[in-house]
Amino acid sequence: MLHKQDDGWSRREFLNKAALAGTGAMLGWLGETSVAEAATETTRLRVVETPEICTGTPLITAQELLKSEGFVNAQPIKRNTGVDGTAAVAAGEADFTMTAAPSLIGRIDAGDPLVVLAGIHIGCFELFATERIRSLKDLKGKGVAVTKLGSGRHLLLAAALKHVGLDPHTHVNWITDPSSETMPLFAQGKIDAFMGFPPEPQELRARKIGRVILNTTTDKPWSQYFCCMAVANREFVQKQPAATKHALQALLKAANLCALEPQRVVKFRAVKGYTTGADYALQAIKELPYDRWRDYDPEDTIRFYALRLHEAGLIKSSPQKIIAQGTDWRFLRELKKELKA
Repeated sequence: MLHKQDDGWSRREFLNKAALAGTGAMLGWLGETSVAEAATETTRLRVVETPEICTGTPLITAQELLKSEGFVNAQPIKRNTGVDGTAAVAAGEADFTMTAAPSLIGRIDAGDPLVVLAGIHIGCFELFATERIRSLKDLKGKGVAVTKLGSGRHLLLAAALKHVGLDPHTHVNWITDPSSETMPLFAQGKIDAFMGFPPEPQELRARKIGRVILNTTTDKPWSQYFCCMAVANREFVQKQPAATKHALQALLKAANLCALEPQRVVKFRAVKGYTTGADYALQAIKELPYDRWRDYDPEDTIRFYALRLHEAGLIKSSPQKIIAQGTDWRFLRELKKELKA
């Protein structure tokens, strides 16, 4: 529960600010909450909560907002990473989460019962390299740290390598040790490149380590597509469409609060016990365009990454099949109409 903070921000004020995030007074939204519009089929919702900054912060913030959407029995399901959270949703251990688009596509291709509902923001990942590497093509024959094959780091970079004509299966040496081990090795020059995820890029830039050769927040074409997207369990969506819409609205409000009040949401993270790298967390949240969810087409994102991954032989399904089996945009379309800018 959120208690009074040093700057005078209480749980009541948090919810008041969240309500403003649903009105034209702050972000051009119409209406405060949607509880009266359509009752949810259930008051129970299990949303994944992770310590990750870019995905975890909206999920952490949304836990309070879910109550205003009718989920009086909202239950945070704690996992360490977005990949773990997506696995929990696929297994029916959680109902809702968000993570990077490439890893979602990989899981949908593998047959996981997941439905992508909306894009949340672009950006997140930055590829750092040693001074002798000037571009993605220079990674041929080099070692690149990505923590885990099949993760967002790995699949996004594999798509980027394919985009510049490299074979991600044979042209690079994937290093899959934890980032806590590989980032110091990169800093010592023992690894050629490191795929960073907040707050790692913020720390590396502050320490002036390496050069950034790919920034998905600013570099085209990657900056033209969503990175992290909202996803739900397929059975939950099919059986409880009203609850799905309310849950998505809470997450979109949480994303807008990240854009509107980054200092506040960082303090809310601290209240929930997520205090590691608070300074870098604030910087990362300020850098990510959380309030641009209505400006990009999420289906374009799925099509773009699915095509790259299919061409690279990393998924078997065509983009059309991924979109048909693993997406549902009707809730987002309705919210865009109801919550007019």
